[in-house]
Amino acid sequence: MPADYLYGLLDLSFWGYVLVAFGMVQLTMMAVTLYLHRDQAHRSIDLHPVLRHFFRLWIWMTSGMLTREWVAVHRKHHAFCEREGDPHSPRVFGLKRVLAEGAELYRVETQKPATLEKYGRGAPDDWLERNVYTRFPWAGIAAMVVIDLLLFGAPGIIIIAVQMSAMPVMAAGVINGLGHAVGYRNFETDDASTNLTPWGVLIGGEELHNNHHAFPSSARFSLRPWEFDIGWFYIRLFSLFGLCRVRRVAPRPVVEPQAARQGGVCLETLRAVIINRMHVLRDYTRHVTLPVFKMELRASRDRLLARARGLLIRQPEMLDSEARQQLDTLLARRPQLASVVEYRERLRALWNGAAQNNDALLQQFADWLHDAENSGIRALQDFAARVRGYRLAPGAVPA
Repeated sequence: MPADYLYGLLDLSFWGYVLVAFGMVQLTMMAVTLYLHRDQAHRSIDLHPVLRHFFRLWIWMTSGMLTREWVAVHRKHHAFCEREGDPHSPRVFGLKRVLAEGAELYRVETQKPATLEKYGRGAPDDWLERNVYTRFPWAGIAAMVVIDLLLFGAPGIIIIAVQMSAMPVMAAGVINGLGHAVGYRNFETDDASTNLTPWGVLIGGEELHNNHHAFPSSARFSLRPWEFDIGWFYIRLFSLFGLCRVRRVAPRPVVEPQAARQGGVCLETLRAVIINRMHVLRDYTRHVTLPVFKMELRASRDRLLARARGLLIRQPEMLDSEARQQLDTLLARRPQLASVVEYRERLRALWNGAAQNNDALLQQFADWLHDAENSGIRALQDFAARVRGYRLAPGAVPA
């Protein structure tokens, strides 16, 4: 390469190349979170066709990935989360393997026609997809390599390496691995998903993984005041220019104190409880489980009880056999805690059995309220009164 072109046509400074590499990675993260994830996999937003085509092209050129494959693997992850069949669960494969071989696990799943057929429905199937992207999956990467070398010269080799490693490291490793192993949880979902702040500026808001698993069809991943979802910032920005339309966001619970005092049970209240079920369970933990646990802890020096906070909060399906045995032993000793867990499971049964007819569900709901209010457990009685006041937010389109 002639000396004049050693640093490419642009001949940037050192920090110029750094900013270019960072910007390209962020563009890839934007394409993944907006186009692949929120637009294609979960249909929580509608991107303008121009943005869709651009993001699809960019992903093909920087990773060789096809929309249908990514969508299918991700949807299957939700369908089998933390169980046999999950394409990349740390609980199934082990955290070390997901971190080190996450991209390989993804490729293995994309080779299964049944996965693509069942979970890839609705992905693009136009002329470009069939005759360019699918037929020549590595042609995009080859074109990007040529472009990087022409524009950036020798430093372009490093930029290419950074681009190619962004998806395996950030998505396959950090999100699929650490996002199911470490971090904090806002909601006790039926999986091990966690939130990983403050990585938002690096991985498009995807670090709020527990929030996403609680409300998979929500366009917005941030739910607490101090959480930041840069993907949501992009959505609002594109919406200003008519390039994006939000279809669904996570519901916000509305509680009417006067309705709680009246004590009526109606279908609207039941629907509000079921739609806001993750918020209801979170409130149950905060206002019933933990207060009763702390009261029992103050009155006892039971060593097993002192270590039981996590056992009481996590859903039974997420406990291993040893933890479940410890919980059973504890509940046998502590009748009041056993009642708290029993009422929580009865509450969960409301939405687990949502396929029942309305009359049966209303009766089940009324029975739960009646029993909770007569349980003799003050925290549970107060919570039951609060539940009566749940209402749907006006104009809400729940995720």
